[in-house]
Amino acid sequence: MRKIIVQKFGGTSVADTDKIKNVAKVVIKEKQNGNDVVVVVSAMGHTTDHLVKMAKALSPNPSGREMDMLLSTGEGVSIALLAMALQAEGYDAVSFNAMQVGILTENIHSKARIIDIKTDKLRKNLDEGKIIVVAGFQGVTEDGEITTLGRGGSDTSAVALAAALNAERCDIYTDVEGVYTTDPRVVPNASKLDEVSYEEMLELAHAGANVLHPRSVETAKQFAVPLRVRSSFKLDNLGTLILGVEKMELYKPVAGVAADLTQARIVVCDVPDTPGVAANLFSALAKENISVDMIIQSYARKISNTNDIAFTIDANDLSKTLAVLEKLKDKINAGDIKVDDEIAKVSIVGAGMIDRPGIASTMFETLAKLGVNIRMISTSEIKISCLVDKIDAQKSVKALHTVFDLECDVVADVKGDLPDV
Repeated sequence: MRKIIVQKFGGTSVADTDKIKNVAKVVIKEKQNGNDVVVVVSAMGHTTDHLVKMAKALSPNPSGREMDMLLSTGEGVSIALLAMALQAEGYDAVSFNAMQVGILTENIHSKARIIDIKTDKLRKNLDEGKIIVVAGFQGVTEDGEITTLGRGGSDTSAVALAAALNAERCDIYTDVEGVYTTDPRVVPNASKLDEVSYEEMLELAHAGANVLHPRSVETAKQFAVPLRVRSSFKLDNLGTLILGVEKMELYKPVAGVAADLTQARIVVCDVPDTPGVAANLFSALAKENISVDMIIQSYARKISNTNDIAFTIDANDLSKTLAVLEKLKDKINAGDIKVDDEIAKVSIVGAGMIDRPGIASTMFETLAKLGVNIRMISTSEIKISCLVDKIDAQKSVKALHTVFDLECDVVADVKGDLPDV
């Protein structure tokens, strides 16, 4: 039985026709290995940014439905051009958008989650020997409405397709050679990890690592889909394999350090210290699809019987969050709402941290020696995160990377336009 390999290529990998030709060679190489191939691609280069800019020039607050209709067109160009490039090399290829495949999502615009994928058409075309090229980032509701999956949506599309097709592996091709112990632009001698667990990758992604989106890693873990992150330009490098922690040898307690500069901290002051207030607050945010990260509730003041609730969100959700809180403030009898968007979340991650004493104290001591003030702390079994001033993020990452012995002797070769860290 032939194995199915799902490949995903991001926008910079298909930014122009020459790069699309290069992607076609990568796809053909996998096909020549005797595998069936399904390719997922993003929109070309900065197409999505350009479309968003045009929309905002026409309307300061365009509707979610029309934005999804607009943004979904970008991938349509990429899939058709890649199919043409494959056909020009003598290979039978066919492109499909999400509606043609049947990538069904919930009825939410801009952040939809995949609920099912129809595989009949895909399997029929694979049985006919065709290379299939699928539009990433998009889906369709049961009643035919176009949706998009939000940031990192093409990664999620690829992993979900791999799970639905019971693929042997999902290869995520990008501008870097794999997953590093930290951002190589911040620490040039960051080490490339040959292997990392789903759990570690998920925590690194949530902590700000920009290689994979958390939702794609969650899906891979849920369906046990092996992931490989590798370079579109250095095919001799196998990159980083992401798999279950039970299959790994853990040599170091900390696998990586990440910084997330896209956080905003909100403090709701003088909240009544009574049952149900926190539930009302966070339920209201959840109804607007606003995800909350770190949460701290202060000790209750005996005289006023109130406390403060501090939490962090994605800075992109700040205006929407404040609108929700202003409506809710009087209902829960809260005081002022304070905002700080000049903060960053710095995290260390490692499956080897479990039952290893001293990791947290080493992190806190390292930051203290730098004179870095810690605003909030959150922990899990394999992650410790500290909220710090944004200006202190890079030096914190560098110091933690050194103190946990994550450096290598080779300077990483980083290409492309990655988000700033």
